[in-house]
Amino acid sequence: MSELTHLDAKRQAHMVTVSAKPETQRGAVAMAQVTLSAQGFVAVRDASGPKGDAIQVARLAAIAATKRTADLIPLCHPLRITKVAVQATLQEESHQVTFEVTVEAVDRTGVEMEAMTGASVAALTLYDMVKAVDRSAVIGPIRLLEKWGGKSGHFRA
Repeated sequence: MSELTHLDAKRQAHMVTVSAKPETQRGAVAMAQVTLSAQGFVAVRDASGPKGDAIQVARLAAIAATKRTADLIPLCHPLRITKVAVQATLQEESHQVTFEVTVEAVDRTGVEMEAMTGASVAALTLYDMVKAVDRSAVIGPIRLLEKWGGKSGHFRA
């Protein structure tokens, strides 16, 4: 085998086999933050933006995205999600909106990517909802806050 062929073999992507793993209760919490201008924050807070209630639409988008994670992230397994909860917190002083997405499932692999996808899409949706009044909105950080269940156990950031 040539060196190049060997290198190409190492770079192949494939899903991790989870069939031997037991089904267990698993969960994860992720967050995404959006920093807005004063005008953008008021539009979100008062649901007065040109597209309507940005928080409610972002919550729905997060739930929908969570359920479609395996369609969006190529090597994620489709999971049987049993819970998605989306909480939005508005911080008046800093003009920030933080989405926290909690996902649970009884399955063979974790739900970290589902929680992070939901949080990310909530932030992107909020941006879309207010971009007419605030194109300077900044998304980030996006991060995993906690996960539980499975072989690796409990993690808290």
